[in-house]
Amino acid sequence: MQLNKGKKRIKNQPVFYDEMKQRHMVVVTPTAWKKLQALAIDADLSVSECLERIIRGIDSD
Repeated sequence: MQLNKGKKRIKNQPVFYDEMKQRHMVVVTPTAWKKLQALAIDADLSVSECLERIIRGIDSD
């Protein structure tokens, strides 16, 4: 997560995007969850941020 490195984080202020993240529920199979976790670990991201980038089409490099 090297985007905005050194930027001070302020509560209730978005850091990576122009809007705040909200809590949602996603239901997946155990196999899909393990693969998503592996993708997140490989990209040095949280599962949430990994999903966000996949959906937005953002490279993790």
